[in-house]
Amino acid sequence: MQSNHEATCAAFSESAKSFLTDMATPERLKAMHGTMPGFSLSAWNAVCEQGWTSILVRDESGGLALSLDELCAVTEQIGRRPLPEPFIAAGIQSVVFLDALPSSPMRDALLQKAMTGDAIVGLAWQENAGELSLSALSTTSVSNEKGASVLSGRKQFVVPGAGVNGWLVLADGPSVHWLESEASGVQVETSACVDGSWMASVAMTKAPAQLIWSGPEVTAALERANNVARIAQAAELLGMARCVLDMTLEHLKTRVQFGRPIGANQALQHRAVDAFIQVELAAACLKDILKQHREKSKELDVLSSRVKARCAEVALTITRFSMQMHGAIGFTEEFNLGIYWKRALCSASWLGNASAHQERHLELTSRAKQSTVAKSSSLDVRTRANQTDWDSMPEGEFRRVVRNFLQEKHPPELRNTPQRLHWNDVKHWYLALSKEGWIAPSWPKVYGGMELSPSKLLAFIEEFEDFGALRLPDQGLINLGPLLIKHGSPEQRAHWLPKIITGENIWCQGYSEPNAGSDLSSLRTSAEEDGDDFLVNGQKIWTTLAQDATHIFMLVRTDKKAKKQEGISFLLADLNTPGITIRPIRNIAGEEEFCEVFFDNARVSKKNLVGGLNQGWAIAKALLGFERIFIGSPKTSQKALSLLHAVGQQSASNIKPDFWSKYAKLDLDVLDLCALYAEFAEFVRQGKTLPPSVSLLKIWATETYARISAQLVESVQELGGVREKIKVDGISFDPVAPLLGATVTTIYGGSNEIQRNLLARYVLELPQ
Repeated sequence: MQSNHEATCAAFSESAKSFLTDMATPERLKAMHGTMPGFSLSAWNAVCEQGWTSILVRDESGGLALSLDELCAVTEQIGRRPLPEPFIAAGIQSVVFLDALPSSPMRDALLQKAMTGDAIVGLAWQENAGELSLSALSTTSVSNEKGASVLSGRKQFVVPGAGVNGWLVLADGPSVHWLESEASGVQVETSACVDGSWMASVAMTKAPAQLIWSGPEVTAALERANNVARIAQAAELLGMARCVLDMTLEHLKTRVQFGRPIGANQALQHRAVDAFIQVELAAACLKDILKQHREKSKELDVLSSRVKARCAEVALTITRFSMQMHGAIGFTEEFNLGIYWKRALCSASWLGNASAHQERHLELTSRAKQSTVAKSSSLDVRTRANQTDWDSMPEGEFRRVVRNFLQEKHPPELRNTPQRLHWNDVKHWYLALSKEGWIAPSWPKVYGGMELSPSKLLAFIEEFEDFGALRLPDQGLINLGPLLIKHGSPEQRAHWLPKIITGENIWCQGYSEPNAGSDLSSLRTSAEEDGDDFLVNGQKIWTTLAQDATHIFMLVRTDKKAKKQEGISFLLADLNTPGITIRPIRNIAGEEEFCEVFFDNARVSKKNLVGGLNQGWAIAKALLGFERIFIGSPKTSQKALSLLHAVGQQSASNIKPDFWSKYAKLDLDVLDLCALYAEFAEFVRQGKTLPPSVSLLKIWATETYARISAQLVESVQELGGVREKIKVDGISFDPVAPLLGATVTTIYGGSNEIQRNLLARYVLELPQ
């Protein structure tokens, strides 16, 4: 059921779609291209009549007093159906700026005219390329001549650059003045933009203007206006990317070469999947920053840079990808694809491009290593840890509680261990978490979990990873437990779940076999019925830490005559059962992390069958979904990123000049991974079936982890080839260990190539 807020956004989106279908046609946009001013005054009035210009304006100013969500619902539709009229510049940026100023007769009159379309108002504030905020070195001066204000100076990159009644010009003070476009002493030089619009340079030589306001409120109003405009741009860029991807997928399905659709080509399918991942990442980012803005959990400047950076990069990537997929026709004027590419170029560049906002976001957030934060709360850890209503606790307070617990309880000598430790090394930490009730943060409370919401779960994970907490043997916690909660019988839940919580049972996973890795339907380990038991024979491989486990959950073939996927069952077994042998395998890092498990007439009770005989394939898919959620967790990337940050801080004089630019991009990759993870985690929390698109989470998470780990090795320079711990910012860690760990994550849980195949087939529905 939709909330009132969601219904309002949907109504604005549908209304915008209906209006733009007739108003924003490709033919009209092409006809306007290169003309002066590049848009229609009657069309602009029609846009204003829709009420879009007043969405964010306060009640007392005659506006609708709605939110960024409704505004973005409109601008995303504009991205899909490009509008020649300068809505973001004249309908959002200028209007929001005026609304943010204190009331005055001049300000009130201009705001009303801007909202109704009686005047087209521009905002002239920027003087140099690359400026993202008002410069303290502004050269635009204001003086008084014969009792009137006159302006001298030059403003650049002014949008709209033509067809305006005047500009709101920022000058010394800071102050803002109304400058009519036809005033004496004003010289306007217009520059044609690639999408057919115009940008202006406005030179003023003692140009008469009217003072609107002077004081710090001017700077605050400009910051708000620019940040809101950037978020609106991001939604527009996302709309462009969505539309272009839809066009491209349709082309891949229908364009035939060599007797088959080109979309049947696996190489093109994988490129299409990567494009889809980028679009979904941008969508998750926009959704997340709008949520954070509603909750007032982050400042608007931080949110705007994050989302502008992501959506600008994605829109440019997708439009270029689409042109390549369409071939030569994509580069012709008659084909509409070029409209979106050129529009994306302009929107991505104005008010700061992707790289500028990546660096601005880093500067604004100044991500300091949280593991060094001293205890800042007097809250009693035990009292707080035992309370049940976690979601009512403010996030900042929740994080302080988690930090305090880690400082008090975690073994200091085992922080940031470079590899997964064995059960005997981590048992005391597992039991400490279990005693405190923190061992299963995502499980429902009724089964001994914390039942954290996705946002609280992400905060929990981030604090653990930033601290460098131990990784536990967690197959029972993150895979089997959620599966039994959803698919197990009441008896199975009552028997097995408490033993996972207490650490009495430690589980490993038996899926892969020597000839059945990602292709699980080819598995051959058999379980033949023998009275009340099964006799299990066969072999499992790549079974993580089986030598430490007490039990294994596995897929077995219970009907050799059935089709491959129909004769599989899901079975639980005690590893102490006679006939089961475990042999560790030493991995590339020299650690015995993986194992082979052999079954020779091992007798397993039928009570351990989950989901019914020959029903294992459905169970397997559900568990793979949980596994992809787990592998898609941002925790490994967060930990590697915190180490990378520490290296950059301590080695500031030795790192390469582009280090922080690379770090800023990786930082946003992790933030948007968190947004994606939260969306899929909500499915699990609500007990819903995970959609096939969960594969994109696994891909993005593991490849982000690999990128960060590779950068970490590069950043420590000579030490990137040395297998020993280094000490940075008070933390000892092995800089090579994350890369060694990341290398296999793109393989296990179904290789990323297999994930791309699944997405191409079941989500994008490309031809096979």
